[in-house]
Order: sequence, then structure tokens, then C-alpha cells
Amino acid sequence: MTGRIKGWNGLGRAAAVALALLSPLGAQAQFSDNYNFLKAVKDADGQKVTDLIQKPGSTVINSRDVTTGQNALHLVVARRDSTWLSFLLAKGANPNLADNAGNTPLMNAVQLRFEDGVRTLLSYKAQIDKANGSGETPLIRAVQLRDVGLVRLLVAQGANADKRDTIAGMSARDYAERDSRTPGMIEALSAAKSSAAPKGPVQGPTF
Repeated sequence: MTGRIKGWNGLGRAAAVALALLSPLGAQAQFSDNYNFLKAVKDADGQKVTDLIQKPGSTVINSRDVTTGQNALHLVVARRDSTWLSFLLAKGANPNLADNAGNTPLMNAVQLRFEDGVRTLLSYKAQIDKANGSGETPLIRAVQLRDVGLVRLLVAQGANADKRDTIAGMSARDYAERDSRTPGMIEALSAAKSSAAPKGPVQGPTF
């Protein structure tokens, strides 16, 4: 009986070791898919991206860089790539995921004055007033950039001109009133909300 118990204990230890060895492999495989997906997006490798997205049970579409927290949308916004942006959003990429600094793809598109990207993200329900780690909204950033066109676009889509940041406790309207160098800025913030821009057909990259 004792020998039988010892035998089962040995089998139990062997099973535990086997599970311990298998679990990291599973995690590593998932990590590799995430890494390979983001790399494929950076390389504009449409076939590789499509293959990874279409794997059964895949969640790579919203993978984040382990260092920066950026996802695929951040990457394509950074290169001002409207085609890839529309493609990834159509495949289910979440437009409201922020990087480690709290910046959403919409905030980055505003920072780059990437107007087509701003329009596309808003058409896929990007949260227009989502603030970054400093409490700045896309509208505040557009005012700071003195970009009247972007301010008008964001206001027309319903951006809140009175939401305050957490650094200076100032709103987009406050920043506009303090800086009078840009003609039409205050008027742009006071403009009535207009109808949203119509959505166009979604075009994906040609693979």
C-alpha cells in the first residue's frame, strides 16, 4: 500500500511539473501573436495581420505594446495612414484604448493634425472628450495647437468646450480666451453643433 501511495505521489509530481512547463508555453504563444501582430502592423504586412486576426479565438486586434501601451491604432495614426486606420476599425479595433500616457488614438490624431484620422475615429465612436493623463481633451489640444479647423470639427461633433484639465484647471474655452493670437478661435468654440459628417465606405488595404 505504501509503495502504491509513493507511486501516485510520483505521478502527481510529474503531472504538476508537466503543467508548469506547459503553462508558460501557452502564455508565450499568446505573447508571440500579440508581438507579431503589432510588428506586422508596423511593417504594413496586410496578409500577416489578416491571418492573425482570423485565428480562432484571437484577441490580437487590441494588443498593446508592453513598453508604451500603444495599440495598432496608435501605430497607424502615427504614420497618418487612413487606409489602415479604417481597416483596423472595421475589424473591431477599440478606438478608446489609451497608451501609458493616457493618450487615445484620437488625441494623437489631433496632435498630428491628422484631420482625416480624426474624422474616421469619430465615425467609429471614439470618445470625443476622453482625457489623457493630464486631463487634456482632444479639443483642449486642438486649441493649444491653434488649429481652428480641428476645433470646429470637434465642436461640431459635440466636444465639450468647458471640460477642464488637471494641470492648470483650464478648459478649451479658457485657453482660447487667454491666447488671442488666433482669429476665429473663440467664435469656433461658440459655434452651434452641426450635423455629423457622413460616413464613407470602409476601404481596407490591398493585400
